[in-house]
Amino acid sequence: MKLEMEMREKNVTGFSKVKNLINSTESGIFGVLILMCLILTIVTPSFADGYNLGVLVRQFSFVAILAMGQTLVLLTRGIDLSIGAIAGLTGILTAWLMVNTGINPFVCVVLGVIIGTLLGSINGILITKLNLNPFIVTLAMGEVFFGLIMVITQGWPIQGIPEKVLFLGQGMIGSAPIPGVIMVILGIILIYTLHSTPFGRHIYAIGGNESAANLVGIRIDKTKIIIYALSGGFAACAGILMMLRLGAGQPQIGEGWLMPAITAAIIGGTSLMGGQGKIIGTVLGAALMGVLANAIVLLSVSAYWERVIIGIVVLLAITFDRIRQGKNRVG
Repeated sequence: MKLEMEMREKNVTGFSKVKNLINSTESGIFGVLILMCLILTIVTPSFADGYNLGVLVRQFSFVAILAMGQTLVLLTRGIDLSIGAIAGLTGILTAWLMVNTGINPFVCVVLGVIIGTLLGSINGILITKLNLNPFIVTLAMGEVFFGLIMVITQGWPIQGIPEKVLFLGQGMIGSAPIPGVIMVILGIILIYTLHSTPFGRHIYAIGGNESAANLVGIRIDKTKIIIYALSGGFAACAGILMMLRLGAGQPQIGEGWLMPAITAAIIGGTSLMGGQGKIIGTVLGAALMGVLANAIVLLSVSAYWERVIIGIVVLLAITFDRIRQGKNRVG
């Protein structure tokens, strides 16, 4: 009798897990993504071409990496509007170091990521130590960083990137683009960090209830500074990979990346109210945005419509987020 009851409990637990998986935001996005891919394959068979899929993965991986850092910030009920500017500035600085110094180009890549992390930490310090609004701080710092790009480049690209390092942005591992592989590796690390470490639990706790997190001894300021530093580091990684993809330090790197990154996180189930969200959802959201952009090209729709569509998707994502929050409060 006891054994039978234990078996029933296990079956109920297993059924609940399957039900939660089916009803999760991630499974819904994955279903929509698959449906979109099937429709596009039927409408334009070139969508399923190996070359096009490689281009698609490479393109959305930049936004996905950027969005991972944004997700961490959103989980703590913050926002980082400077990520596009950090991506652009670190890409430019890394290119400058490669061209104008004798430093090994791979060391320059590491230095670029470190610089991005430091820029992000500046945001975190200003927000926590001076008790400033994250929206205003990161918006202002974004303008500073974009301004520095123009000061350094005078609007001209930095040419002469060493060829031996370009494979990081242009190369393939088998049939997988290297930026896509890096995206997966970073995603796995973040998933483990958020769900299997005290630091990850602290992030969710701060976003869920900052006052309660403070009462249980979580060092909120330190955690937030680290979060903004990580956001800057992820932005730097995306910017440097794009620079290597283009083979030059283009001043336009990072422009237009902010909205897709925020949208990817929100579509993926990350709440603007903090404390809720998963990295896998963010990656799926970035993939969905990438498929939309790819469809615009394949269907010969004017590229000007892309920003219109992204804006509409952002509004829809925010609306669904509010509805989701309302249901959670009712539940």
